[in-house]
Amino acid sequence: MGDERTWAAGPCAAERARSVLAAAWSCTVTVDGCREEVAGGHAVADDGRVLLRLPDDSALLAAALRAPRGEPSAVLEFADVAPVPVRDRIRSRLWIAGRFTPADGRPALRPTRVVLGRPSGAVVVGPDEFAAARPDPLVHAEARLLTHLADAHPDAVERLTRLVPPDHLHAALRVQPLAVDRHGLTLRIERTRAHGDVRLPFHTPADDVPQLTERVHALLNRAAERRCPRVGGPRRQGADGDR
Repeated sequence: MGDERTWAAGPCAAERARSVLAAAWSCTVTVDGCREEVAGGHAVADDGRVLLRLPDDSALLAAALRAPRGEPSAVLEFADVAPVPVRDRIRSRLWIAGRFTPADGRPALRPTRVVLGRPSGAVVVGPDEFAAARPDPLVHAEARLLTHLADAHPDAVERLTRLVPPDHLHAALRVQPLAVDRHGLTLRIERTRAHGDVRLPFHTPADDVPQLTERVHALLNRAAERRCPRVGGPRRQGADGDR
């Protein structure tokens, strides 16, 4: 069985791409056939350029020096990893292609092609749209919020399943929070050999953590008014393939 995905209103592809870029700690850089992992060494300018901080002995720098016209083409790859342990933790991947130009003594990649890869398919984001977009305002708090919800409030996650259409919970073994942004919360529903995602939209977008807390409480209040479906059983926390 393949993945099943249900999406409601949320950020556009350009905003998702900027959020992946803002949250990522590391990336893979390919320049002139040279491939290197860069951890904690990139920053993002307001116009979407990616600034790299590379060690003096980096092979990427050597490749850049050999490049014609001093502006080597490059591809950066970022992985968007779910902070909560779930099956298939890579939520999306981001590829940014362009040419390096110097900026404040650092290599800066100006994007000419941006591709956001999601389980539902790849989306090409225009460079101008990418430059104009902004990351989700909750992107830097997401990991902390989701792990707190999963670890400290499993009862709340269970209650939220009352908002999930019953057919999506058929044979469900475990439900975990997968993602959150200003527009809604996404739950991962795991079965023995398959999994799917269901998005619970907020009534209005949240611009900060206090507003997000209010939106989640509103979802919980709605869930409290519904009957609780049965999710899993004695094997719920030890499902096949949960590792």
